[in-house]
Amino acid sequence: MNQPPIANYKNHRFPPEIIARAVWLYYRFPLSLRHVEEMLLERGIAVSYETIRRWGRRHGPAYVRRIRRKPPSGSDVWYLDEVAVRINGRRCWLWRAVDQDGYVLDEIVQNRRNTKAARRLLMRLLKKQGMVPRRMITDKLRSYGAAKRQVMPGVEHRSHKGLNNRAENSHLPFRKRERMRQGFRSIGSLQHFVSLFSAVRNLFVPDHTKPSATQIRNHRLQAMAQWKAVSGQLV
Repeated sequence: MNQPPIANYKNHRFPPEIIARAVWLYYRFPLSLRHVEEMLLERGIAVSYETIRRWGRRHGPAYVRRIRRKPPSGSDVWYLDEVAVRINGRRCWLWRAVDQDGYVLDEIVQNRRNTKAARRLLMRLLKKQGMVPRRMITDKLRSYGAAKRQVMPGVEHRSHKGLNNRAENSHLPFRKRERMRQGFRSIGSLQHFVSLFSAVRNLFVPDHTKPSATQIRNHRLQAMAQWKAVSGQLV
């Protein structure tokens, strides 16, 4: 399978190292664009927050396409949940699926919270993962069960609020960033942000099977090396 091309930095005044660092800071940590601007200025790099925003929109998707995804497995357990998000006073729903290690499998913003929306999430997951899970766990929203019967009827489905804490907890980092950004202006901007934010988080946050400090440190070093590779920096 061909590797997606490295981001194109043609006609950029700043080198790839600075652009990639700015994007990394914004999507990895709970910082505003102005915070990133100030942190770069402390290093002698004068760049506006609007430029950092444009870097994220232009180069972020190219970085994410090159990040190695966790390989799917038939023994995976999918935890599905949805959370309400207000955009210009209107409520929409951010649907999210994570696996047993807290790895975000997919996210999709939709206007509805019904069977059609749940089915769309499942179809996207099946296309992206290429196989069905061993088990699917959700809260008591009946739309999940109806969609599951249509899309993958043979998969075990457990529906209980207490069992779905892994998916519900995965919303917490997003909620923190939502408050930092003071909301989103459009569904498109929300979808763009969560796609990049979750991919970067998947790369840098170790799963619960790495309990020791040494394992966590090694995981972070490997993630940093991969980030340099996907952003076209010299490793």
